[in-house]
Amino acid sequence: MSISQISMGSFVAAACSVLLASGFAAAQIPNSQGSANVAAVYRVAGTVVSKTDAHPLDRARVTLVDVKNSQKFESIITAEDGRFAFENVRAGKYSLSGAKRGFITASYDQHDQFSTAIVTGAGLDTEALVLKLAPNAVIWGKVLDEAGEPVRQASVSLYYDNHQEGVDQIQERSAAQTDDLGTYELSGLMPGTYFLSARATPWYAVHPPSTSGPRERATVDRSLDVAYPVTYYPDVTDCDSAAPISLKGGDRAQVDIHLNPVPALRLLFRVPGDTHRGFAFPRLEQPAFEGSTFIQPSSASQVSPGVFEITGIPAGHYNLWLQGQGTTVRMNGIDLSKDGEQIDAATAEPAGTLKISVQIPGESSIPKGFSVGLRSKGKSMNGYRVLDAKGEAEIDQVPAGRYDVLVWGARKPYSIARMTAEGADISGHSVVLGPGASASASLTLVAGSVEVEGVVKKAGQGFAGAMVVLVPKDPEGHRDLFRRDQSDLDGTFSLYGVVPGSYYLVAIENGWDLDWSQSTVIAAYAKHGRSIEVHDLGKPMSLTEAIAVQLR
Repeated sequence: MSISQISMGSFVAAACSVLLASGFAAAQIPNSQGSANVAAVYRVAGTVVSKTDAHPLDRARVTLVDVKNSQKFESIITAEDGRFAFENVRAGKYSLSGAKRGFITASYDQHDQFSTAIVTGAGLDTEALVLKLAPNAVIWGKVLDEAGEPVRQASVSLYYDNHQEGVDQIQERSAAQTDDLGTYELSGLMPGTYFLSARATPWYAVHPPSTSGPRERATVDRSLDVAYPVTYYPDVTDCDSAAPISLKGGDRAQVDIHLNPVPALRLLFRVPGDTHRGFAFPRLEQPAFEGSTFIQPSSASQVSPGVFEITGIPAGHYNLWLQGQGTTVRMNGIDLSKDGEQIDAATAEPAGTLKISVQIPGESSIPKGFSVGLRSKGKSMNGYRVLDAKGEAEIDQVPAGRYDVLVWGARKPYSIARMTAEGADISGHSVVLGPGASASASLTLVAGSVEVEGVVKKAGQGFAGAMVVLVPKDPEGHRDLFRRDQSDLDGTFSLYGVVPGSYYLVAIENGWDLDWSQSTVIAAYAKHGRSIEVHDLGKPMSLTEAIAVQLR
């Protein structure tokens, strides 16, 4: 069951303000003969424990929510032994979640945004449930200089290895700044894999610009003309060499980073522009996992028309952005190592523009807030725009390259049924832009409108907690057609917003860290899965034959 089907924030907030005594109590309905027809009721009970050591958690708030009606919920507080019990629960399907200060709020057997729903009914055991909550984790430490002294006001960036889309994406998660003792703390972290970097400016550094006089430059000690490169744990300056920091619930990991100075560079950039419209200003960035880190120079000034001087930059591998009025160009992969080096931006690749127009047959207007965006292969979002009333948007400052075209609306998922382009090449749901491209793309969309229901079984019994994946027959370039769910306590699952078409349906035990969106990986499971054709029949598509669970 997808947690997005129920707004966790809405029912937890409500639960904190009111304690319902018996939100699911059965009612007695007299029949015409005067006898009572009593609806069958059940008991949902168990223990809330710490995910790290299984010790019971007292005074945790446990909330049970009707999946079909999130306004129907009940909350209780666990006893000293971590026990909870909901009495008089009608037959149905419910979301079970727990919350406690110092722990991460979670649903039953939660993986990413999915969890296993509790199903009550004849023959289903719901009285020995174990709801596991992971304690918050903390990363803290110090940023120290070459003398072992604390570095004040250093910027610390935390990166998280996110696997929710079926592929590892290391994305920036949060940031902090060191205090007067050089100490930082990043708290409230989920269990997982993290990376850490720090950047700062040496307090004693001096970077004389070329505009200073010869006498002034001569009096500056060259050993003070230094800079700290961006440094990743464990004290390396290349993000590819950064060491992962594995956190378990409740960990309090001390991670110190030592900064070592290197000679600073004074660089000259010859940039496009003119005296009437102005000149493009240079901006330096360094690659940082799936994104980039802006490098703040000590000073930046225009020393002559079209020539900018930047000081205080450590040698390294950079990307250069030049942005000005009507001008955006980019140079990737510049190795800067020589003091006084002049970079001619005439060789830079101009950034491109992609105009996107969207049509949704069968819908009278574009849904409010409907958005489009581009994503580099294996990267985070390059840019996104909200469509206007005409269904149009323009994404500018796009470097040359290949991008997946993404679309999403607030009410339901959409997929690209057909895409045409002018001024760019297309492949599947991807577009390839050249340097300085002025391209347009026309998208015809289809709404995901079908619900696919079924059951996962192992040895003839319903199997809970399996990752269920709906795989398009042509997965390459059609990642927007994938759908996932987690099987519930009775093995049932529901895949929402499915686009009609040809698919394989697979269920995988312990498959949550699998690269399921990679066609070469999922193909091994798809060949043992169920081949299905999804049609929009105006009602849920119920599979009559169970899906056999496969081992990870």
